[in-house]
Amino acid sequence: MEEVFRGIWVIAYRDLLRFVQERTRAISSFAMPLLFLVIFGAGFNRVIGTMAPGVDFIQFIYPGIIAMTVLMGSLMSGLSVVWDREFGFLREVLVAPMSRAGIVLGKTAGTAVIALGQGFIMLALAPIVGVQLSPMLVVKLIPLLIIISVSLSGLGILVASRMRSQQGFQMLIQIIIMPLVFMSGVFFPVNNVPTWLEVASKINPLTYGVDAIRQVFLGVGSASAGGGYAIGVTVFGHTMSVLEDALVVAILGAVLMTAAIVAFSKQE
Repeated sequence: MEEVFRGIWVIAYRDLLRFVQERTRAISSFAMPLLFLVIFGAGFNRVIGTMAPGVDFIQFIYPGIIAMTVLMGSLMSGLSVVWDREFGFLREVLVAPMSRAGIVLGKTAGTAVIALGQGFIMLALAPIVGVQLSPMLVVKLIPLLIIISVSLSGLGILVASRMRSQQGFQMLIQIIIMPLVFMSGVFFPVNNVPTWLEVASKINPLTYGVDAIRQVFLGVGSASAGGGYAIGVTVFGHTMSVLEDALVVAILGAVLMTAAIVAFSKQE
């Protein structure tokens, strides 16, 4: 058992070290979330007004921007797999006395730490845009960010299991990221959209991650009064709680992680 944990730690540490050394990747991982926050927040805040009593557009989208940051960091877990394959290191890892599941868990652990760190950096920017934080709020967010990052890392590794080039992987990941982000309720409530979009949004794992983080931030989980929009995600007429959102993300994450392990086990 000790050897298994040591192997997982070595793989995770290697990915962490590579991320720290690649400054361009570290900086670029914040570019898109910050761009959306600045352009959408500044551009639509006065136009759209309040989403609920006491909740303006920036306060509404900021939890989604944090989830978006974690998503992008998590999906990039597969990049290290493709990089290792291109430079021949993956073959050495595969012949090591370690299970394929252990290798995937090591990649996931390293990515989860990176995504969690990126989420904390975005949290540090919250007061600058007028979003209030408290120590208790941060404590509540930590397990949510871990669940989201671990769950979505499985998707990144699953995609990377058959990719042969970094360019191809990054292009495919960008194609995946856009629908996941725009159909997750980051920029608008998913309960007030056409039926087809609502259905697509509610099979999106990121939707429940965004909703959980938003409920922790805003402290609301039901339809708002005063002519505002419904904040919480409703499924078959039931408004999801933070725990229910986290459970859905964890279940979908377990499915993705299992699929990633199966796909990675077929590597030669």
